[in-house]
Amino acid sequence: DMRERAVRRLETENALHRALERGEFLLHYQPQVSMATGAVAGVEALVRWKHPERALVPPSEFIGSAEETGLILEIGEWALREACEQAARWCAIGRDGPPLRMSVNLSARQVAHPDLVGMIAATVRDTGVDPATICLEITETAVMADMEAAVGVLDQLRALGVSLAIDDFGTGWSSLRALQRFPVDEVKIDKSFVDGVAVDPQEAAIVAAVISLSHALGLRTVAEGVETVAQVDRLRTLGCDIAQGYFFWRPVPAEDLTQLLSEPA
Repeated sequence: DMRERAVRRLETENALHRALERGEFLLHYQPQVSMATGAVAGVEALVRWKHPERALVPPSEFIGSAEETGLILEIGEWALREACEQAARWCAIGRDGPPLRMSVNLSARQVAHPDLVGMIAATVRDTGVDPATICLEITETAVMADMEAAVGVLDQLRALGVSLAIDDFGTGWSSLRALQRFPVDEVKIDKSFVDGVAVDPQEAAIVAAVISLSHALGLRTVAEGVETVAQVDRLRTLGCDIAQGYFFWRPVPAEDLTQLLSEPA
């Protein structure tokens, strides 16, 4: 059994190497909708693997292996550059309303890498994107492992002009004190809490507490995985700022969103 797992891991690692060399990765984008206006306020970039034999492979099936092997550094750098280039193209459309925000996930390995800030600075410079339109999403477990080091990195990232979000808030071993210390702009409420927000009083109380706390600290709130009108209504009542999920849009290729973003906000 150990040998079979080792063989599978080696096969996946080799396949990921080939995917990078052959340009098999692509990004899909899921719109984030303002709960106040109903307009698209931003998008989240989500990586997909266009496997030659398996069609589109979702990140849940390869990101873990990429993290273990360290290939996530190359994939993450590629994804950030691709997202920044797309954000610059959409910005050039000149849509009405505030600039579109582009959210990009950073892995735990990326956060711990000593050249993360330099890589992001170079990407922003090379692509010409307005750093104010870029939001970097970091899971709470990635920053809680070494709080002192994480705060230093986040401060440097903020100095570049990008905004920061704590992703999957409430699913790890976070502390309220840590949330206060981290120089972030946004808290993303995990789908596991959103699922029951319209039917479970306890889940609704947790979401309400996260929204209230975030607003008290001057942070935006984004609800993930919204799928029903009842969830939308409840989140709007609780004061959530932004929502994303299949109720609004599934992740789609950039070209499918370009026409929408060309229309007045």
